[in-house]
Amino acid sequence: MDNQDLDFIPSEVANEMQLRTRRHQNFDKIEKQLINPKTSTPYQFSVSNVLNEISTWNPFAKAIVKGDVVWLFDNTAFKAAEHEPWQAEFIMAVFEAEPKCTVADIVAGIASAVGLADDAEERKTIEERLLPFLWDIQAARTTTVSQGDLELKLGPSGFNGISTNVLKLLHDSKASFTSKKTTLNIEGVEGVLSMETHFAAPEGWGIISDIDDTIKITTTSDPIGILKETFINPPSPVPGMPELYAGIKSFLPHNTPWFYLSASPYNLYPFLKGFRDTYYPPGTFILRDSSWKTVSGLLSSLTMGTEEYKVDRMKKINSWLPKRKLIVFGDSTQSDPEAYGEIYRKFPGWIRMIFIRKDTDSAAFGLAEKNEPQRFEKAFTGIPRDAWHVFENPDECLDLVKNAVKRNS
Repeated sequence: MDNQDLDFIPSEVANEMQLRTRRHQNFDKIEKQLINPKTSTPYQFSVSNVLNEISTWNPFAKAIVKGDVVWLFDNTAFKAAEHEPWQAEFIMAVFEAEPKCTVADIVAGIASAVGLADDAEERKTIEERLLPFLWDIQAARTTTVSQGDLELKLGPSGFNGISTNVLKLLHDSKASFTSKKTTLNIEGVEGVLSMETHFAAPEGWGIISDIDDTIKITTTSDPIGILKETFINPPSPVPGMPELYAGIKSFLPHNTPWFYLSASPYNLYPFLKGFRDTYYPPGTFILRDSSWKTVSGLLSSLTMGTEEYKVDRMKKINSWLPKRKLIVFGDSTQSDPEAYGEIYRKFPGWIRMIFIRKDTDSAAFGLAEKNEPQRFEKAFTGIPRDAWHVFENPDECLDLVKNAVKRNS
């Protein structure tokens, strides 16, 4: 069996398991029941709308102004070698704060889908978490942010409201920092207006962690569960995982970069950032950027094409830090085993240890199949047995992390 076969078979199995879960749990039916902004408020043709979109292709992009909502995303600085300058990918999202759709109707649609009674407090929570899915994006927006004495130009934002710029940070290759804060100071602009850049030297260790059902309870096998955990319930950590990550953080060097890789859309960034700040080490979020302004898109993003997406994003992390040694965490509900297995084989020596949390929620459909030992054996074909571990109790993982670090030092 050649490498192409090894990559293909696990992917095919994982995709089929995800499709069976969607069919059995009626994901399509729930998605069709939800009221999305695009269908409740059609896109209005106007000269200003056309010019706004065309402006992303010309040099006359507009500056961010009072009334815009801006999110700055935490990131990780890297450099190719010790003598090279630091650089980092800066991501910004820009929105128009006032929704142009009937918010109450969409809130009612979610409440109806989850069987929520007329509880004013819970509907208020839904509305607060829903708003980032309803704001119109602002394309072709630019701004300047400050990182100490350094001024950085961000933008222009694209059709999804997001801008991505890889920028050089320091010309002094010998300068060393753990982290630096970047801020946006424009009167009347709201949102996440500061971000943290974590500096990661070329060599050392690194952590990649999935979020949903690995460190946060999301119930990705159940559409109603996803809606409840996203829009109603307080975000809850998977028991034992905060303690495990705290132990890993205290054991590894202080400049170890952490990446939180999720199939969730960028609309959830402030929600997930608050969750991370409460329970887990600081780090860089890597989220989908293709589901703006659709509530049903949240369900599909967590259950369709997750392996391809995660493999693509891990390739990007590898391009930043190819000499680092990675420890990765995922779970059995999605295609994490297949994605991690593929990257392990594609970049030999980069991933040194894979941990998969075996979700044992008895109410979830398809978990028996997803937790079969044969699935993990196939996903990790060609990978040494001591380089991957499937666990139910996080308490058993810290010593394995320490052993992996000693073994690979």
